[in-house]
Amino acid sequence: MYAIYPATNFVAIVPSNTAKIQYDSRNVMARAIYVGVGGDIACRSADGTSVVFKDVPTGSVLPIATDQVFSTGTGATNLVALLDNNEQLN
Repeated sequence: MYAIYPATNFVAIVPSNTAKIQYDSRNVMARAIYVGVGGDIACRSADGTSVVFKDVPTGSVLPIATDQVFSTGTGATNLVALLDNNEQLN
């Protein structure tokens, strides 16, 4: 069973086909994504698998571990990575 605890750090996500999510100049693994304006989100999972989440609603939190949101295939905007003090470095 996993413990549920709040995120302690946040960073805006700039979708990119090459750059990973960064916090404090380090590549990080987001523990969830807040979706400001809904749409599709193309990303890579912790194991490197690419996936597109279709029609993610505005204002939702997508509880996924990802280190990259791709610009190709992502229509959602105002995305925020939710991190914790022990975020996984890549």
